[in-house]
Amino acid sequence: MSKCIKFVAMVAFVGAVAACDNSPKEEIVIIEPISTEPTFTGKYK
Repeated sequence: MSKCIKFVAMVAFVGAVAACDNSPKEEIVIIEPISTEPTFTGKYK
C-alpha cells in the first residue's frame, strides 16, 4: 500500500477510537461560601 493510504487509515482508526471513549468525565463542583466575609464599616474597632 502507499504511504498516503496507510496514513489515512491510521487517522481514521485513531479518530474512531477517540470517538468511542467512555471514560468518566470530570464534574465541576461549585462550593458556596459558608459565611460571608466582614465588610468595611468605615470605623476602626
